[in-house]
Amino acid sequence: MDPVLLKLALGGLAVLGCIGLFFGVGLAMAAHKFAVEGDPKVEEVLEVLAGAQCGGCGFAGCEAYAEAVVHDPNVPPNLCFPGKAEVAEMVAEITGKKVTGVQDIIASVRCSRIEGKVGKRHKYTGHPSCAGANLAFGGPFACQYACVGFGDCAESCPFDAITMKEGFPSVDPDTCVGCGTCVKACPKKIIELIPKAARVWVPCSSKDTGPAVKQVCEVGCISCKLCVKVCPAKAVSFEGDIVKIDHKKCMEFGPDCKEICVEKCPRHIFRYYRTSKSESETLRAVAA
Repeated sequence: MDPVLLKLALGGLAVLGCIGLFFGVGLAMAAHKFAVEGDPKVEEVLEVLAGAQCGGCGFAGCEAYAEAVVHDPNVPPNLCFPGKAEVAEMVAEITGKKVTGVQDIIASVRCSRIEGKVGKRHKYTGHPSCAGANLAFGGPFACQYACVGFGDCAESCPFDAITMKEGFPSVDPDTCVGCGTCVKACPKKIIELIPKAARVWVPCSSKDTGPAVKQVCEVGCISCKLCVKVCPAKAVSFEGDIVKIDHKKCMEFGPDCKEICVEKCPRHIFRYYRTSKSESETLRAVAA
């Protein structure tokens, strides 16, 4: 190699090395000067959280919730659903906040498409996703509120608590932590979170009139509102044209009502709620 070229190359490397060293030292000094020390309480909270990153707390991950629960007095310590009561108590101790009632909740699919023998109105041939099928005229089933059945909810669940059986989601009560990711994933908005200790529920989300429901589903709610009239706890109401249950009122009223709503419902769609079986198995047991 030409000695002149070699000298130039070595000189260039030396200059680049000096420039790199200069900026490296500068960046190190800047990082040291402007370093933001982490809050030790936030780190403590992060260590005790479940670390599922499910977003069930309403924040963008565990770190965001840890920051909020430490610095915002209005954020309660019991929002880590996977961690349940144990984690809520530890977060409360770290943050100095009071633990309010921690109640186990579970995802509930408010649909009885299989039991009601809901037929299809067209054949969907697009991408097999609930969101995609819902864009095509509201899905393939005759009831526009019926579960589409492609399993977007199951795919979204970070705990594998939902499995698809016969094209219908089945929630495992022992695995579900009530994080709510399936609620967000369902385009039909027919999945809701209810207490595991709930006494009754209504597996139907139809907003259609009685005659319209009877045409497409053998068990769907016909909005007769008899359940509202007979509930002694005043725990049943109609909101947005569907049955809503105030489970707190229902459970606090006690067993004296003997579930009048279940007995009086002419369609038998007002049900006793059980978590000893998956929801689809419960529906089959009731139907039998």
